[in-house]
Amino acid sequence: MVDDKGTRQRYLGNKGLVVFLAALSAFPALSTDLYLPALPVITAYYHVPEYQTNLTLILFFVVFAVSMLIWGPLSDRFGRKPVLLAGLVSYTCAGALCALSGNVFQLMAFRVLQALGTGAASSIAMAVVKDVYRGRRREVILAVIQTMTVLSPAVAPMIGALILRFTSWRGAFVAQAILGFLVLAGSVAYQETIPQKLAGSPLASLGRLVVVARNRNFIILVLTFSLPGLAIMAFISGSSYIFQVTFGLSEQTFSLFFALFAVSSAAGAQLYVLLSRFLGRNLIITGSLLVSAASGLLLLLLGFRGPWAFILTFIPTPLAFSCSRPPVANLMLSQHEGDAGSVAGVMSATHMTVSSLGMVAVSFELWGRVQTIGVLALGLSLLSLLLWLGISLPRVRSEND
Repeated sequence: MVDDKGTRQRYLGNKGLVVFLAALSAFPALSTDLYLPALPVITAYYHVPEYQTNLTLILFFVVFAVSMLIWGPLSDRFGRKPVLLAGLVSYTCAGALCALSGNVFQLMAFRVLQALGTGAASSIAMAVVKDVYRGRRREVILAVIQTMTVLSPAVAPMIGALILRFTSWRGAFVAQAILGFLVLAGSVAYQETIPQKLAGSPLASLGRLVVVARNRNFIILVLTFSLPGLAIMAFISGSSYIFQVTFGLSEQTFSLFFALFAVSSAAGAQLYVLLSRFLGRNLIITGSLLVSAASGLLLLLLGFRGPWAFILTFIPTPLAFSCSRPPVANLMLSQHEGDAGSVAGVMSATHMTVSSLGMVAVSFELWGRVQTIGVLALGLSLLSLLLWLGISLPRVRSEND
């Protein structure tokens, strides 16, 4: 059993391990946000409808989600490091191939390959957190990792916009390939953290997903807190079009507005660390859902009036979502002992699959992009609040009695 102070890392060190885990957790954001400013450019370059370009995002997240259901259990069987190395090699090669894409369909295919590698990075990151940390220490580490992770979207669009000034959209994928290579070097230095590998065949390891899925409390929590992510993903998918097409801003200006979104997410994780000193975990979760619902209502009423009205009414949603993630993630991880890879895979896969529906919704523009994001933030925050107060919270309290 690994104690709650972390395992000794000969080359990375304990602080280096936290930085490494943050880098792994940042892969989904960096794999999307770095080329967000280029989405309208790619659409025009290939002369295709907007929905086809958005499929490079949607397919990425769907495959990313499914892959975590495979990588997580396999890491329980073979160890974290071999799975991590395989995934990062896939990611690095895929980034280079994306840069060479001759048409939008090739780009979709290579993004699928990139998603497979990203799934390994994310599932292993969460599994290592469960391997190494316990209790309050785990919540603090989750908050630190999340803060470092969500700062990457603040930087990524600005880098992407800068790349567009000096080269084409293909440069964004070259940058992703370089990122993959650098983190691959870190994974070579990483020392295995799994307490004990599962015995049996790889197929039997995948069967542990069924065991995890039968844990009713765990599944209810996962589904309940995946719903607010739809509004976040809808914003990520639609923001470049809202700021650049609807409001007529440049790629560089868009990247600055997107940075406000990312910084608010980073602030939310640290806000939890501060509030948790005075308020209970359950109260913070409840308050976060109420804030997100209020943000959605304001977005519907005022968000269409301009870029500042849009971002200022939306910012409370990622702030509240990020504030609730450390205690929510810890609650989920605590529901099932062992099977860290499978638990992490189910958590991340469900969140990504459900959240990806927000990307689909904003692509169809049923009420306009701004209004769609507002409806998702308001409606799904209220639904999550009802599920939390009516089902999940009573179960959590009964376990603690």
